[in-house]
Amino acid sequence: MTSRRARRGAATLVLCLSLAAALAATGCSPVGGPVHRSAAADSPGRGGEGEPRDTPSVVMFLGDSYTVGDGRVQPESTYASATARLLGWQVVVGGRAGSGFVVKGRGQQAFLALFESQLGWRPAPDMLIVSGGHNDWRVAPQQVAAAAHVLLERVRQRWPGTHIVLMGPIWGTGTPPQGATAVRDALKNLSGQLGVPFVDPIGERWVTGNPLTGVGNAPQYIKKDRTHPNPAGHRYVATRLAGDLKRMGLARPARKD
Repeated sequence: MTSRRARRGAATLVLCLSLAAALAATGCSPVGGPVHRSAAADSPGRGGEGEPRDTPSVVMFLGDSYTVGDGRVQPESTYASATARLLGWQVVVGGRAGSGFVVKGRGQQAFLALFESQLGWRPAPDMLIVSGGHNDWRVAPQQVAAAAHVLLERVRQRWPGTHIVLMGPIWGTGTPPQGATAVRDALKNLSGQLGVPFVDPIGERWVTGNPLTGVGNAPQYIKKDRTHPNPAGHRYVATRLAGDLKRMGLARPARKD
């Protein structure tokens, strides 16, 4: 009788260990429910304000077709997701093609409404990167800056401890029109007033030349529409953004609690 109970106990133990191993393999916890993981979860610890952390930074992006994709390029392949892979973040990509701080785009929503509907209800991330202005280049720069100001203040109210980075227009040729440069200048001035780090793709000449003439790096990175990056272009933009964020000390941001 004793040996039978021993055999039953051993069988039960093996079953429990097998079940635990199976649950662990599928990312589930037998007690606490599902464990959500990403590739970034296995990256080295992060630090904010000089303090190391053991979990990956959570970073959100809000932007236009450069950020969310233009149809043929999907969100997981844009510079936003590529930057997250480079820096080991968990990422949430929001926004919509054709949108801007003022311009509403295909979904009839500008950035403020897109923030509220897609991102603002979520738990506070460590950092939000707002990238835009390309589609606003025909709008008065003062109007663009005023709309951006409202958006950034809303973000601060909603997520007081979240780092914010403002990124100016990305342009598909090395000679953007005057309206785009004026919008860039207005957003840059606003970032200085608010103390928000500013990334300037136009000023840093991320894209040079023209994809149709074979001059500069545009033929390598920009589609023939002279606007949108190709897959290699998105990876290139990610390296430029990651480099700027590293110089700013924001490669591994941590929310300020």
